[in-house]
This record gives sequence, structure tokens and C-alpha cells, in this order.
Amino acid sequence: MEAVARALGPRGQRDVAIGPRTTYQVGGRAALFLEATSVEELAALSPVLADTGVPVLVLGRGSNLLVADAGFQGLVVSLARHAFSAIDTATESEGDGAFRVRAGGAVHLPVLARQTAAAGLTGLEWAVGVPGSVGGAVRMNAGGHGAETRAVMVQCRVVDLGTGRVEVMAASELGFGYRSSLVSPRHVVVDADYQLAAGDRAESEATIRDIVRWRREHQPGGQNAGSVFVNPLGDPPANSAGWLVERAGLKGHRHGTAAVSTKHANFIQADPDGSADDVLALMLEVQKLVGERLGVRLKAEVRLCGFPQHSLSTLGSPAPDDGVAPS
Repeated sequence: MEAVARALGPRGQRDVAIGPRTTYQVGGRAALFLEATSVEELAALSPVLADTGVPVLVLGRGSNLLVADAGFQGLVVSLARHAFSAIDTATESEGDGAFRVRAGGAVHLPVLARQTAAAGLTGLEWAVGVPGSVGGAVRMNAGGHGAETRAVMVQCRVVDLGTGRVEVMAASELGFGYRSSLVSPRHVVVDADYQLAAGDRAESEATIRDIVRWRREHQPGGQNAGSVFVNPLGDPPANSAGWLVERAGLKGHRHGTAAVSTKHANFIQADPDGSADDVLALMLEVQKLVGERLGVRLKAEVRLCGFPQHSLSTLGSPAPDDGVAPS
């Protein structure tokens, strides 16, 4: 850690609160924090990270992340929004009626949805309901309302923190699955290209309003990270994690400063000034009780950072951080 801190110099900030940078707004601090302002700065990290093996967490808007109260004993890398938030909506035809849009990795998805709709392009209206960043959406194949990132993304540009290489990866190379891709913890998505169609601005904006209205009616606001558990495979309604949690009688179930939402049972709410460890404990309780009462083992969709490995294994949640080494 000291070697990395010396290499970063004044760019590296020590003991930075990262829990408040997530949508849960709870959790601890990072030992080191870097807000990268250029692709070159990201690429320059690779030698020291490869030499030290210090764990690295790439942090977007933290909309699918829970950071332990104990924090993260590694380096957190985030993209400076002023440097990675450009959206190029120039409507240059691809020759087949499609248009290419490039968005920086730090772009907020609702902003991308609204700006492309305003430009008369359709295909990203669903993104208004996803409170993450473009980079996070690529890594997680984010989606909603019947659509996913993989349906509209053409390619992305990533920096490999292990090698320092800047790579262009086609969507077909990313192995997109349900809330997953082959983008690894050592990759930083710096921008992504989307292929959209010409649309009607009024219709797209009406669709966006309908999505926002639906979410307000059916999903809770406040401090949460969206769906906590992955929907199990099977026929409806048994493939809905929320239905299973509700069926197990756990709506409103509380552990300390965390509670299962009474509005949507696949959401766990954190109290203001609450504890990330309480959220984790409640996730484990819900998983255990659903298993005992309904015979279904739920798997976490939320990524967990800084928690003991046995908790990650129990919940089936991959750690979002990585000890970077050259490939």
C-alpha cells in the first residue's frame, strides 16, 4: 500500500469515505482513492499495481454495491466525471438506418437516456430507470423494462490495469449474461458505443415518463441498491426473488438499521446513518429463511466489498475487487 501511495503522490487520497458514494450511502472508507482524469493516467497504474498486488476496486456510481463498515483495504479507482462524461449524439448514419452514440464511462445512465431521446434517437429509454454509470452498465449488462445493455451496445474501450493496455472490445466478445459480462475487475470501461435507431422525440420522452412513473409506484426510493437477489430460474411466479421473499413472510423484516422494503420485497433499505454490516446480516437472514420456508436458495445480485469471504461464498456474490497482476 505504501508503495502504491508513493507512486500516486498527491493524486492518491488516503482514507476516503466510499460508502457514501454508493446508493446505499452506508459503509466504510478506502485506504487509497484515485479519481482518474485521463486514459493515460489509468494505464500508468499498471506497473506499480502489478508489482504490489494491491487489491483494486473500480467504482462507478455504486448502484449495485455494498461496502463493509470496515471499508476496503486497497485502492479504489473512479473516473472523474468532468473527464469521462462526454456524450456524442452526432447522428451520422451507419448506412442501415442506425446511428452511433458514444458515451463516457462516467456518464449517468438516466442522463444518457434523456439526451439520446432529446436527439430523436430510440433504444435507450429503459436506461432512465438504472441509477448507474455507463461503465458499470457494461460490466453488469445492466437492464430493465425488458431491455439490456447487450441489445444496443456495439463496443467499449477499456484500460486493463494489469497490463496498461487500452483495448477495444466488441459486444460479441463480452460474453454478456444476466447481470454479468467478461469485463473483469481489472478493466476500467472508459467509453462505450451504442447503436440506436431514429425515433420520435415526443414518443421517447413519453416512454421515459412512463418508466419513471412505474418505478415510483412499484419500487421504493431512499437508500438501497435495487434488486438484492437474482431471480431464480423457473416458471413465474416462482422465478421472482421478490415474490419468494414476500411469500416467506419477510416484507418489513428488520435487522438493526436495515429492513426489507414493504413496497418491494427484493429491496433492502438502509436507515440514514445506518450500517452496511446490518444490510449484509439481513441479506443472510432472508436467504436462510427463504431456504428454510420455501426450499429455494437465493443468490445475491448486489456486489459485496470488504466483507469476509465466507459471507460472499454463502450469498454467492463475487467480490468486485481484484488483486491486479499482469496477464
